[in-house]
Amino acid sequence: MPFTPDNAFLDVALLIARVGLGLMIMAHGYAKVFRGGKIAGTAGWFESIGMRPGKLNAVMAAGTELGVGALLVLGLLTPLAAAGLVALMTVAIVTVHRKNGFFVYNPGQGVEYCGIIALYSMLVGTVGPGSYSLDKSLDLSYFAGQPAHAFWTVIIVGLGGATLQLLAIYRPPRQD
Repeated sequence: MPFTPDNAFLDVALLIARVGLGLMIMAHGYAKVFRGGKIAGTAGWFESIGMRPGKLNAVMAAGTELGVGALLVLGLLTPLAAAGLVALMTVAIVTVHRKNGFFVYNPGQGVEYCGIIALYSMLVGTVGPGSYSLDKSLDLSYFAGQPAHAFWTVIIVGLGGATLQLLAIYRPPRQD
């Protein structure tokens, strides 16, 4: 895409979107590792919702949040980073939020927040990281001009990863 003043605004908007999304999810990973109950507390909570083994899932969730967040901030492997965030939000919706309705202010928090983050991730992964990114600097713009390929990568890898994780480890507690 040739540089024009309009493209410069698009690149700045993509930078802001990517960095904001990346820092937000990194904060969640940081909290799992260093705040509150840390990994042990997160592991116990994961066990209580049927994500077993809890410690493995806590470490994987925190690592994915930190890693995907860093990749988004850097604009590196952007479609795959976005797919990782789609997977995280899909698992959160299925395991925790879907039973609580739509709105985030519902008791137990509904799907609103996680759904918007997944959609926002899909958008960033499809449109691409923009010029102010490592993907661009390292000429890794493998989907440049091919948003359909980036879109399907985000969707298939994101939803596929979530599905595999849920099938492998999610055993919801019985409701008596």
